Amino acid sequence: MLVQVSQLAGGHASEDGEYPAAGVAVRDERGAGQVRWGADAVRGQLAPSVQAISQRAVAARPSRGGVVVGLLFFCISLTPSLLPRTWLAQSLISAVTSTAGYAIGVALGWLAVRVVPRRWFPARPVRRLLVRSSITAAVLLVAVSLYAGSVWQRDIFELMAQRPPGRWTYLRVPGVTLVLVTALVAVTRLVRRGVLRVVALIRRSLPAGPQEVLGVTAGLLVLVGVTEGVALGGFLQAANRISAAVNDAQDAHLRPPASAMRSGSPVSLVSFASLGREGRTFVSGGPDAAALRRFAASGATDLASAQRAQAQVKEPIRVYVGLRADGDSAASAQLAVRELERTGAFGRSVLCVVTTTGTGWVDPYLAAALEYMHHGDTAIVGMQYSFLPSWISFLSERDRVAVAGPELFDAVHARWEQLPPAHRPKLLVFAESLGSLGSEAGFRGLDDVLATTDGVLWSGPTNANPLWSRLERDRDRPSPQVLPVYHGGSSVRFVSRSEDLDAAPASWSYPRVVYLQNATDPVTWWSPRLLWEEPDWLRERAGRDVLPAMRWYPVVTFLQVTADLALAYGAPPGHGHQFHTAAVAAWAAIDAPAGWTASDTARLTALLGP
Repeated sequence: MLVQVSQLAGGHASEDGEYPAAGVAVRDERGAGQVRWGADAVRGQLAPSVQAISQRAVAARPSRGGVVVGLLFFCISLTPSLLPRTWLAQSLISAVTSTAGYAIGVALGWLAVRVVPRRWFPARPVRRLLVRSSITAAVLLVAVSLYAGSVWQRDIFELMAQRPPGRWTYLRVPGVTLVLVTALVAVTRLVRRGVLRVVALIRRSLPAGPQEVLGVTAGLLVLVGVTEGVALGGFLQAANRISAAVNDAQDAHLRPPASAMRSGSPVSLVSFASLGREGRTFVSGGPDAAALRRFAASGATDLASAQRAQAQVKEPIRVYVGLRADGDSAASAQLAVRELERTGAFGRSVLCVVTTTGTGWVDPYLAAALEYMHHGDTAIVGMQYSFLPSWISFLSERDRVAVAGPELFDAVHARWEQLPPAHRPKLLVFAESLGSLGSEAGFRGLDDVLATTDGVLWSGPTNANPLWSRLERDRDRPSPQVLPVYHGGSSVRFVSRSEDLDAAPASWSYPRVVYLQNATDPVTWWSPRLLWEEPDWLRERAGRDVLPAMRWYPVVTFLQVTADLALAYGAPPGHGHQFHTAAVAAWAAIDAPAGWTASDTARLTALLGP
């Protein structure tokens, strides 16, 4: 018997291919036909479908509306953002942005065909003329945008005191972008057609009535399941495996500290191996007593004062509990307190609680600055809650830092509060980036911060920080969002450069809170709301290192600032996610030792470098 397999009526054509049909029809040579709904029919359709779907994803004609909107988005992607970009970085950003524009154009075209009455459409010759005119105008706009984009990028490089790349290198951007967009569109079509095929297969087993609704719903569930369960789940599993391996890897140049003042030493309650990579780096680093004595003597005016300053020097205490320690974060916090007691940390003049970043990193610059300033009469304690990079922790396990930060501070504060008030060390807090989010979570508000600490330094806060968001929202007008003034600066100040510390009109009482934040730091300004809402920091006057030509565009600005996140840590000092230029001055404002002067701040800043 001659058998012919064809699609049942129910599939319909689209601009760039056909949707799968609802069933499989089998006809013999006599013309009699019947619908076969069994597994054989499904397998018979599924086998050639993979190849057919792949071919159509690559060879299908591009959507005209998608091309026009994609070119428009490409031009907008060349406008300036927060940080300078090389031609390669610009190509990647433009590719993602143009693909998003293409998808929006396809969606708008699909909607227009189904919503707008056919009689409202212009005649075919007019439509062709409009499309050709739009493409011609888009190509001219691309040429103008490329030139303007290269000028803007050179301006941003120069604004940050960096040497700009050659202007002709920007000519590589369109070609690389086109290749990447073609690949992204092909993959998107492949996924779309695969989902439609799954919908068709599911619909065959459903009754005739609810086929359409249930089939599409099932297809969406499959797509979400594949995205979250396979793509996202696989990514997180891979990230966990890689990060765990990096965290546990032993660095050949790092040795367990011999000093009893450090965690991981032979007498420590925690092993050196359990600290993780960042913890081992933290307890092995920082200035030793000899370096502290040299710095103390360099600021003396005579031999006698130099000797007195050197006599005050102590070996700094660094306590750290890694993720590999036994127990949960509450148990780790109690272990950290016992380590502080073992080292005699509660007898120092300064005790500082650090909430680490996602990997467990403690900013070595901020830690060393505090130790130099107080001649080593300090104890710094930190605790690891994750080994994932901060941006992955922010997306997948933000609750962990929001739990670990408060538990460490509360445990230390409870032990600190047991001491006689006259014998308590100054209790300071510092955290950076994701760590600042967890550190803020330990306080009910600004009044709680001022009541339970002797000073706080938070650098590079995220847009999700609850206290930071509340303070900048309630800032004194007309102070800008990039450097807000809250209640005249009487208790908290926002700083980008050291001179910002004295810019607020009110007198500054103790304890003091300082936020280090840069106008060009995407970690602070990134938010999903950028997709549809213009933020104050773009509506108001631009920050001192933000190009005035930067504007907000729906979707595009969100993608640009998202891309800036990858460039933030490589920015020059004082820009992006780099805060060291004002760090020493911030510590001096929060809790400078007796006799500390502005020249001492300059001397320490020069010693630590950028």
